[in-house]
Amino acid sequence: MNVVVSSFLNFIQFEKQYSPHTYSAYKTDIEQFEDFLIDFCAFPQAQDATFNEIRAWVVHLDEQGIEARSINRKVATLKAFFKFLLKQGTITHNPTKRLKPLKVPQIAPNFIEEDKMLKLLDGYPFQDTFADRRAQAILELLYGTGIRLAELITLKHQDIDHYNATIRITGKGNKQRILPIMRSLLGVIEAYQKAKTELLGDFKPQDSFIVTNAGKEAYPLLVYKTVRAYLSWTTTQEKRSPHTLRHTFATHLLNKGADINAIKDLLGHTSLKATQVYSHNTLDRLREVFEQAHPKA
Repeated sequence: MNVVVSSFLNFIQFEKQYSPHTYSAYKTDIEQFEDFLIDFCAFPQAQDATFNEIRAWVVHLDEQGIEARSINRKVATLKAFFKFLLKQGTITHNPTKRLKPLKVPQIAPNFIEEDKMLKLLDGYPFQDTFADRRAQAILELLYGTGIRLAELITLKHQDIDHYNATIRITGKGNKQRILPIMRSLLGVIEAYQKAKTELLGDFKPQDSFIVTNAGKEAYPLLVYKTVRAYLSWTTTQEKRSPHTLRHTFATHLLNKGADINAIKDLLGHTSLKATQVYSHNTLDRLREVFEQAHPKA
């Protein structure tokens, strides 16, 4: 990896403090772009690319059947990279300036139906073991707050305010937000902390909240496997990921009449447009209410 790319990756890792998942994605995107340059353009360094090479890469990805959403994410990586180079004075012109994102078909977010979600959280026979208490805490936190997988993994014990029933979340770009949590969720958190102490000993406020059986910070696959396994108890749908619970949180709130701007803040979205994707699901609910209530329906 060349020095310029390494400098950019250090910038997003240490100055921007992007999550390990985001850092890994950026690194992979740039490496894939440089591989393309070597194979098709006869030069290896990303910083030397022009608009034509970048556009050719986008076409190449599209011809390989890569989804438009994934291509746009890769393009966003290059935009951030060249914006960094421009600011550093390494280049004098940003070759991605004219590059427009591909049109992405609107796909309704996948979510778990309310009765199935409540069946799991209220009906699953969680045992008083560390594994079960951890799984319960993961499920309740993801569904009860709508936080992202990376936000859950970086959550510390000191971020939980038991007295005020809130948690402090560190989101994308190291932005923080305070979220309310239900008293019932606090009970789940306390049961998990008790099981954690019994297995691993006393924890410090700055320690990671969700940890492995050995007391190390949880890794994404552990959370993903936990969510998928326990959701299998209540649903057979294919998509059963941590992000599915984030979608479920937002959809259920909208279906209950919550203000979309409030949901935007809860989710940590910077734009209302990102939140409005959930309104597609609520239209079915609104239509159902309309047909049941309106005299002419």
